Amino acid sequence: MWFFPRKKPKVQTASHLKVDLHSHLIPGIDDGSQSMEESMKLIRGLSELGYQKMITTPHIMSDAYRNDAEIIYAGLDRIRAEVAKENIPVEIEAAAEYYLDDGFYQELKKDRVLTFGERYLLFETSYYSKPLQLEDMIFTIGTAGYQPVMAHPERYRYIKDPESEYGRLKELGVMFQINLNSLGGHYGKQAKNLAEFLVDAGMVDFLGSDLHHMKQLQSLEKILSQDGYLKIFEKNEIQNNTLL
Repeated sequence: MWFFPRKKPKVQTASHLKVDLHSHLIPGIDDGSQSMEESMKLIRGLSELGYQKMITTPHIMSDAYRNDAEIIYAGLDRIRAEVAKENIPVEIEAAAEYYLDDGFYQELKKDRVLTFGERYLLFETSYYSKPLQLEDMIFTIGTAGYQPVMAHPERYRYIKDPESEYGRLKELGVMFQINLNSLGGHYGKQAKNLAEFLVDAGMVDFLGSDLHHMKQLQSLEKILSQDGYLKIFEKNEIQNNTLL
């Protein structure tokens, strides 16, 4: 079991983690930052924790967030300009967090999806209901030439048998990105337990902040100060820094 003591003499910076993968920093286009001021506070906060690069990943979801490459890149340009103006020493890139719906399939057919690194494609599903054709969806991503990366697998409440269900996803070639704040209980007990399972099983490939607002940044700072954070790197081959 994991245990994060409440007191620590000083904050551990993200010295083992130079790249943050998964955040919502572009203002006003999804449920993340709602202003440029808020975005700069989040970016500066990540920089002060030791991050050198951030790959922000706005939601793309047909029913809620109808973003596309043009919208996201326009937002990215605004953020980069403000980062340069404020002289924050970070690199900012953008991809997307795709919800597996019909709109995603249309974008995939047009080869218009936004990826990071070597054609890594970040996707999510419903938190409550496992897609009936999830394996087919994963196969389609792979045959289109992309590497499927499941966002926050620990947060899906339909996972009832983690050893079997996560194991099957790994067999299908899926990489896992967990949210660091899950390890501190930010998303509840089940997400914390599943995150701990994934870490202990050596199944984690990427770590993300999934920042939407300042409260999550404060939670992240606490996680990075705990000894348990370093155990992630002992048990898993974390790929974040290959994205520099």
